[in-house]
Amino acid sequence: MLPSLLVAALLAAADEPAFEKKTHVFKTVGDVKIEADVYRHADQKARPVLVWIHGGALIMGSRSSVPKDLLDLARAEGCCLVSLDYRLAPEVKLPAIIDDVKDAFRWIREQGPKLFHADPKKIVVAGGSAGGYLTMMTGVCVEPRPTALVSYWGYGDVDGDWYTKPSDHYRKTVPLIAKEEAQKGVGGPVLSGVAAKEQGQGRSRYYLYLRQNGLWTQEVTGFDPATDKAKLDPYCPVRKLFPQYPPILMLHGTADTDVPHELSANMAKELKRLKLPHEFVSVPGGNHGLSSADDPKQIAEARARALAFIRKHLQ
Repeated sequence: MLPSLLVAALLAAADEPAFEKKTHVFKTVGDVKIEADVYRHADQKARPVLVWIHGGALIMGSRSSVPKDLLDLARAEGCCLVSLDYRLAPEVKLPAIIDDVKDAFRWIREQGPKLFHADPKKIVVAGGSAGGYLTMMTGVCVEPRPTALVSYWGYGDVDGDWYTKPSDHYRKTVPLIAKEEAQKGVGGPVLSGVAAKEQGQGRSRYYLYLRQNGLWTQEVTGFDPATDKAKLDPYCPVRKLFPQYPPILMLHGTADTDVPHELSANMAKELKRLKLPHEFVSVPGGNHGLSSADDPKQIAEARARALAFIRKHLQ
């Protein structure tokens, strides 16, 4: 015989409306339609919002790459999950990407209550890698401010040595890529999300070329880090923190060879100095994406801590 609590949970799940996905265009620029996928229960109940921002060095990736644990959380907690696309570099530069993110949140707040019964008073933002960076940026550039932020292996600056100088890791582990080969993968029409395998491979080679030569910042932002530091300041959240910055949790592995662990550590240090609410979950031996670590249990514990943080701020 099933325990009474399990029976109650099964009955509650059976009564819950279907959990479904719908795609919306939240912005059009010329002939480029920028879309968002909304996952939620098929009812008219106003529900809090969890926003996912994908990674990919601002060059690759798409809204389709939503982590399963976040989808499971949205289903279990009864919130809307909104996964965003944005225009990709280098065909557009960072200021345009930030404009897309700001416009997405404006759309969620203004159109979300009508289109998908969003409760705009509760918006938690999460993102991985470059999406973690954009998540940090929402605390700076989005108004009203999100309720809370979760950055998975993200970064608080775009002009540190890690991005503006050649990467020893990528020069040693990947055969050097010629400029001509790298540029074959980009320079076409403006893209909003790259899910096609063949496009992703070409753009990945372009990214590796940029890292091997320390050119990411200039090519993606449109600013020369040697002469335009003041122009880059607005796009470096670690330098733009203020008393109303939302509570943030950051996860990062100490053995990350793509985005150095110190990027999240530096953000945590600055948040602590300013006495702003934050949590920093450092995973010993964790690589980029936390697919491995010194102790696999620490990966599960870190992800569980992030989910608990999200639940807390959605309630």
